[in-house]
Amino acid sequence: MKKLINIGLLAACLLAVSCKKDLEALNIDPNRPQETHPQLLLTKVEWTAFQEFGGTGPLYANKMLVQSDGENLEQYYKWNRSNFDGFNNLRVVTKMAEEAAKLNLPAYTALAKFFRAHYFYHMTLTFGDIPYSQALKGESDKLFTPAYDAQKDVFKGILVELSEANDILKAQNTIIQGDIIFNGSVQSWRKAVNALRLKVLMSLSKRTTETDLDIVAKFANIYANELLFAKDESAKLVFLNQQGNRYPEFNSSSFGSGMYMDMTFVERLKEREDPRLFLFCTQTRLGKEAGKPISDFTSYEGGDPAAPYAETNDKAVLGRVSKVHERYHSDPVNEPKVLIGYAEQQMILAEGAVRGWITADAKALYESSVKANFKFYESNVASLSTYVNEAAAVTYLGKPLNNFDNAISTAQKIELITTQRYFQTYFQNGWTSLFNHLRTGYPTYRRQTGVEVPYRWIYPQSEYNNNAANVTKAITSQFGANNDLINQATWWIK
Repeated sequence: MKKLINIGLLAACLLAVSCKKDLEALNIDPNRPQETHPQLLLTKVEWTAFQEFGGTGPLYANKMLVQSDGENLEQYYKWNRSNFDGFNNLRVVTKMAEEAAKLNLPAYTALAKFFRAHYFYHMTLTFGDIPYSQALKGESDKLFTPAYDAQKDVFKGILVELSEANDILKAQNTIIQGDIIFNGSVQSWRKAVNALRLKVLMSLSKRTTETDLDIVAKFANIYANELLFAKDESAKLVFLNQQGNRYPEFNSSSFGSGMYMDMTFVERLKEREDPRLFLFCTQTRLGKEAGKPISDFTSYEGGDPAAPYAETNDKAVLGRVSKVHERYHSDPVNEPKVLIGYAEQQMILAEGAVRGWITADAKALYESSVKANFKFYESNVASLSTYVNEAAAVTYLGKPLNNFDNAISTAQKIELITTQRYFQTYFQNGWTSLFNHLRTGYPTYRRQTGVEVPYRWIYPQSEYNNNAANVTKAITSQFGANNDLINQATWWIK
């Protein structure tokens, strides 16, 4: 009898386990898989990352656009909070890394490190100290209130991850499936990784005395020994005239009656006789009505970013303000979005040469960058390509304000380089120009008297709600208690 009872208990236990497994199986949504191949995640990661820091917000802050039908916070430097949306995208990157580890696919691990570096770089420039070493561990470690890392330590981690990504890719001889940027080329991704390393290091030009970072030596070593972009190569997202694959500003309502060009940007291009102006914006209504050719610089004007917004509206009514070129909202393909490329890399190297970080011809690097940017537009704006062909680039570089030989002092050379980087960020590279301005002071930004360009954004309200102790500690250690303000400089630019 006792034996029969034991057998019955065993059967009951097995049934219970079986039922539990069946219930668990029933609770799994077949439309939300728990595992996937990292190549499927890579496509999503790339598509998102290459557009994440776009939009028109940076163009107002960088004095390229003005608003005439309301006060734009970026234009007048009145912003406050930003968000931690980058962490949402990093969760997908983290999942890609996890799946890559399961399947022993190191190339995807390397790209996960690249995109981690990309997102953490932008977030630390935005805020200062951020969660890094304990971030993204809610699922794995049940860590939902991560501590904040000092900005210096975040930069250290970013540089380590990029170095590791490069080392991993060196050992790979494969095609990276799911790659919509380089069609699976490991070598091309190595170039992108190293170009981003140069960009991060140059961002720290005010911190070269930090011996543990070894900024100058690392920069020189990458230049001398690592793969970098060759002429006209870049990490770019090409758009297609298909649903879900079109240029992000296509048919955007933001290009309505209230958006106009900023006089700061327009006048800088005009005084340099820069033909990219014809591709960036339209002639004024008066210029068109007068029958002036597209190449007539006098037919382009902008609104004053420091004046009350209604003044731009009054000027626009008179037909004296240019608008953003129609291609940005009417062309479903338009131009690719470049995350990092040859033109920017060459300007970074030119600045490195001017600063004495590398032994190289700064003028040649500078000119190769300008030519590459002209080539980018020649290749992608067919209807206006004759204005930005190679001959136009050569002519442009010979003009006094663009000629590198006319920049005598180190400061003049850095201003020339930084200004050209600025021109290259029109609808590209998000907030890069603002961060370069904070680092170098160039180019100058026209604004109302007494208004300073902010150094950062205030931490998200969600952090105060859900991670109050850690965000409060980070604020106090950086700026003093209760000083989470936009005018507080963070470590990288002090």
